Amino acid sequence: MQVIARRAGSVAFDPLYDPMHARALGPRSDYAPTYWIGTAGPAPRDDGPVSADMDVDVAVIGSGYTGLSCAIHLAKMHGIKATVLEANGVAYGCSTRNGGQAQISAGRLKRSQWIERWGLDVARGLHHEMVEAFELFRGLIRDHAIDCQPQDGGHYYIAHKPGLLAALEKETRLLNDSFGYGARMLTREEVVETVARDHEAQGAMWEPDGTGIHAARLAFGYLRVARELGATVHPDSPVQGWDYKGGIHHLRTPGGTVRARRVAVATAAYAPRGLHPRLRDRVMPIMSNSVVTRVLSPAELDAIGIRKLSPLTDTRTLRHYYRLLPDNRLQIGSRAAITGRDAANPAHLAGLREGMGRKFPALRGIELDYSWWGWVDVSHDMMPRITGLPDLPGAFYAMGYGGNGVMYSAMAGRRMAQLVAGESLPGLPIFNSELPHEGWRTPFRRLGQWGLYHLYHYRDERA
Repeated sequence: MQVIARRAGSVAFDPLYDPMHARALGPRSDYAPTYWIGTAGPAPRDDGPVSADMDVDVAVIGSGYTGLSCAIHLAKMHGIKATVLEANGVAYGCSTRNGGQAQISAGRLKRSQWIERWGLDVARGLHHEMVEAFELFRGLIRDHAIDCQPQDGGHYYIAHKPGLLAALEKETRLLNDSFGYGARMLTREEVVETVARDHEAQGAMWEPDGTGIHAARLAFGYLRVARELGATVHPDSPVQGWDYKGGIHHLRTPGGTVRARRVAVATAAYAPRGLHPRLRDRVMPIMSNSVVTRVLSPAELDAIGIRKLSPLTDTRTLRHYYRLLPDNRLQIGSRAAITGRDAANPAHLAGLREGMGRKFPALRGIELDYSWWGWVDVSHDMMPRITGLPDLPGAFYAMGYGGNGVMYSAMAGRRMAQLVAGESLPGLPIFNSELPHEGWRTPFRRLGQWGLYHLYHYRDERA
């Protein structure tokens, strides 16, 4: 039943696209064949590709969650009507290829690692930022009636081996004692009886904040809201050249040059390496695979025993993220290929199927209705940044969520809107420093990634 969304005048979707090597992306590519695109229904209207030179106050590059949130908050908070430029269809990249899991985090580090890196006071500031971000995220969905099927019920971090329970218990105590956050531990029996009959589960940490959403409906909802507030959104308008002269940013697209006083970059892992030298290799694109089964039968639903529709993840370093969708399909994802040219290797799909089978033996060999992959923007120090470019006046970016951007991208867009409008942000490291820059070394880091994946797999499955 897998559906590929055809776009008018489109070219075939390239499943082997790799942002590390491709010079540019688009325009007019079909969407990736995700469950989200296949079940979202038609997208709201946009403003069509750029068709002539234009002068604008603010140009936003990228029309995913972050870029559209930036446009929304520029209008709501600052009275600025942004011009959003998108290389392909609206929300073409991460925002319609993720697992639909909103968690109270951004980046790859735990609270204990925040403390190790910056101390308790900064860690508490970051935690407060995440709590405020989740309130903003929920508020956007509620206040603008975005029909993204939210399933709110917290996040279950499930220990897949007995030896990992002690670390979960320690993190739970830290969340409660140092952050006043109401996390709690569940025994194996509690997980199996009240959460899911995951055959690997040895116990779990529950966080009160966690929501499952329909990824494309959320993005299309943001699109509708942004345009209602006066933003213009131009798909199939990739930025193919960027010059700064006379205090103005000149963004060259196939249909014309957009001259902008200020620019906000929200391209995540899909930023072309040639977009601007100051942005080159700020993130490491990491691939994530996802599948969605056919609709499960009553007997299969009883066998897997999933009683919570909110996000579930396990404790693997190469973790599985999974949940039961509202239409009674199972979605599960994990890391897979390292390069784009290896993305379609059937071994990766087989590995994900095996992971699903270990958790839910009743689903071994089940038919899949959807299978896709996409790129995740992992920063070199595992934390995002929302900041300006000191030597490029009027230019800002928000990137580096590391696979935890569904929720925080809403706040990141708001924070970037504040920067664009000239406001200062809280004194937190994700705002007052840039993403580490690896330069020419970034492509070679994939050699290290290959070795680490083998080590992580050994630790996750055998050690």
